[in-house]
Amino acid sequence: MLSYRHAFHAGNHADVFKHVVLVQLTRYLGQKDKAFWYIDTHAGAGSYALDSAQAGKLAEYRDGIGRLWGRADLPPALADYVNLVRGANADGRLHVYPGSPRLALSTMRAQDRLRLYERHSREVLRLRANFRDSGKRVIVEEADGFAALRALLPPPPRRALVLIDPAYEEKGDYDRVVHSLRECLSRFPGGVYLLWYPQLTRREAQALPQRLQRLPSGPWLHVTLRVRTPASDGFGMHGSGLFVVNPPWTLQTTLQEVMPRVVELLGQDAGAGFTLDGQES
Repeated sequence: MLSYRHAFHAGNHADVFKHVVLVQLTRYLGQKDKAFWYIDTHAGAGSYALDSAQAGKLAEYRDGIGRLWGRADLPPALADYVNLVRGANADGRLHVYPGSPRLALSTMRAQDRLRLYERHSREVLRLRANFRDSGKRVIVEEADGFAALRALLPPPPRRALVLIDPAYEEKGDYDRVVHSLRECLSRFPGGVYLLWYPQLTRREAQALPQRLQRLPSGPWLHVTLRVRTPASDGFGMHGSGLFVVNPPWTLQTTLQEVMPRVVELLGQDAGAGFTLDGQES
């Protein structure tokens, strides 16, 4: 049974980290005239009210986007992302957080398309409502995003960014992301893939990066953000990681510049830090 609701965590440190990189990827793909698709396997609701009961219960956005909101001294990649979030808050007050699909759409062109998948019946209703005015550019389906990729790839324009971002509420999700990415690469090796995972003390989470790095692929980047020292009782998420296949050639330099600032702004104790490594081919 699916119980995860991203509204409880919207705008937290993991969202900031993931979305800074996501925006860099869509911006890069948009530099060529040819259209591309954005495919989101676990799209959630697409937009979140930070003054809702769900978001207010944990108020994780305060240690995420809240720490960047009023700043005017951000490096370009962070400033670009924050400006997009500001675009969803026309009155200048932080009360809405745009999810991955909304941020992607805000950077894409008329010829580009979005394919959004969500399994949870209530979330997909909100997702459809949030994109009801987007016309044929956006297709929302209530479906298992992992399974949907099999029929979708390769997409007609032969250019795409695929975000694989499950909740990992089931242990099997760790195996599924590995198997799904392997199948994606066999069907569409030239796609750009962005895979997010949580940093936890559980064995499956710690083993995932090496499993991803062993997949037959082209160039990749692996970047992690740790915001605090892991809890002594092993409880909770202390950071997250992003694995990018076929990254833009500019991405590593951008991350080298921006990640120290992200750690400075989002770090919660002396255990905060980041790692960045990759493979060129």
